[in-house]
Amino acid sequence: MARRPGGHPPRGDGARRARPPRLAPDSETSPRPSAAGASPAPAAPDPDLVLMGEFGRAHGLNGEVRLKSYTADPVAIAAYGPLSTLDGRSIEIASARPAPGSAPDLLVARVKGVADRNGAEALNRLALYVPRERLGEADAEDEFFTADLVGLTVVDVVGQTLGSIVAVPNYGGGDLLEIRPEGGGPTALLPFTKAFVPSLDLPDGRVTVDPPEDLFAPAGPKPPNEPA
Repeated sequence: MARRPGGHPPRGDGARRARPPRLAPDSETSPRPSAAGASPAPAAPDPDLVLMGEFGRAHGLNGEVRLKSYTADPVAIAAYGPLSTLDGRSIEIASARPAPGSAPDLLVARVKGVADRNGAEALNRLALYVPRERLGEADAEDEFFTADLVGLTVVDVVGQTLGSIVAVPNYGGGDLLEIRPEGGGPTALLPFTKAFVPSLDLPDGRVTVDPPEDLFAPAGPKPPNEPA
C-alpha cells in the first residue's frame, strides 16, 4: 500500500502536471477525465502505442467481462472509440461500469459483438491500445502524459537508482509519483513538482528526483489518541 508523503516540509516551486491519455482535440468522443491515473500500466511493446486497458475474466453469463482501465477516469475508456490489439483486432467497448469492490480502475465492460460468456472468456488477458498520435500533444512544457511516466526509472540527484514509477495518482492536492523501491517493498509517494522532480529524460526512460531522506521509511506508530 502506498503511503502519503505526510510530514515532509512543503516546497512551493512549480507543480508539474501529468495529463491522462486523451484523444486529439478535434475528436467528437474525446473524454475529459479530471485527474491523473492511479493505476500502474505496463509499458506498451510498441512506443507508438499507448496501453489503455486489459481484459480479465468473464463476468456473468451475458457477455460482460472484467476490464482493468489505465485511463485517468477509468470508465472514460469506453469513450475512446475503437481500440486496437497487438494481433490487429479492433475492439469497441459498448459500456463500462465500476466492478464490485474498492479498486476504482477495475470495471465490468460490455464489448460490441460479444453476447455470451464464451465470447467474454476469449477476451481474457487481451490488452487494448490506442495509437499515440490520437492522443495529441501535451499543452505545456510541464505537462506529461501519464502513460509516458509510468515505468520510468527513478534516480536521485547523484545518479543512484531508487526505483521506478508505477502510478501517477492524484488525491486532490496535485499529481504524485508512486515509486516502487529498487529492492522491493512498499511504494512511496512523491509530489510531482519541480522541487522534488528537477528533471525528466523521457527518451532515456529516466526521471531525477530530490526526495526527502525518509521517502521509503515505514510509517510510524499512531499517536495513542488518534483513531484507527
